[in-house]
Amino acid sequence: MMTMRCDPGTAQPAILGIGAYRPHRLVDNEEICRRLDSTPAWILQRSGIETRRFAGPDETLVHMAATAVGKALADAGITPNAVDRIVVATMSDVSGAVGLGEEIALRIGAHPTALRISAACSGFCVALALAADMVRFGEAEVTVVVGVERMSDIIDPQDRGTAFIFGDGAGAVVVGQAAENGIGPVAWGGNPALVDAITVQPQPGVCDGRPVMRMAGSKVFRWAVTELPAVVERALGLAGVGADGLDAFVPHQANLRIIEALAAKAGLPPRVEIARDIVTAGNTSAASIPLALHALRSANRIGTGALALLVGFGAGLEYAAQVVRVP
Repeated sequence: MMTMRCDPGTAQPAILGIGAYRPHRLVDNEEICRRLDSTPAWILQRSGIETRRFAGPDETLVHMAATAVGKALADAGITPNAVDRIVVATMSDVSGAVGLGEEIALRIGAHPTALRISAACSGFCVALALAADMVRFGEAEVTVVVGVERMSDIIDPQDRGTAFIFGDGAGAVVVGQAAENGIGPVAWGGNPALVDAITVQPQPGVCDGRPVMRMAGSKVFRWAVTELPAVVERALGLAGVGADGLDAFVPHQANLRIIEALAAKAGLPPRVEIARDIVTAGNTSAASIPLALHALRSANRIGTGALALLVGFGAGLEYAAQVVRVP
């Protein structure tokens, strides 16, 4: 079993449990095309997406996140009152209201300090790095990280650039102390020159004036397949792990073509499991990586102790990546 680099003399952080919530309503490409000038075949060819899930009125950000967190705590064998911190990553809560993390804490019956990260599709990896440092430097013994999105709230159903891509859901992990390091250093950065490639803001005369997403898909695609292979290499180097030491590759589920291109350029051995949750869940932004990791483990495609490379990327254009050990 390969050991990741760690800082001697400090507590070693690791993921102790994983949980997920997927909304009940399954939406296929035919339903999307009832309001979009497209075809199911075109959507599949462009994105690899066959279905996605849209949250119902009662499946709020708080409900989905709290359910995923509860499952992660149960998986870790940890009670809610042991949680010191909750870090929430989301981009679809555009209300401007504060207290999302606190509401999640109340729902699970805990009283931790709560933070919210707004780093879009790289948000989960950013939040995970923050949680790992909280444990590593003694600021918390147990931190919960949850990525939760209702992307269906911020898409224009008639926009050919976004309407077919996104879905809803929540994924959570419990981060705590372990005998060995289970969360590698984060490689992060971005390209501010491309900040306008993905935006969320009100559009006059569109969707009753609520904020909606717009994306320059071809620009994002070129950036991802050109720049992210070096990010993969950096994250592996920081963890002291080679591509041949990985068991799984879990990138942000943005587009199947991006995932396949990154896996090929990273030179991953055929035995490495590649997360393709995008096919059935769509792009769930900050929730996509924990959902995809949960799906791999639930399907017994990876087991306890497996090393997985997580790569988040998206609006900003920002990225964050790290190697983790699967609980």
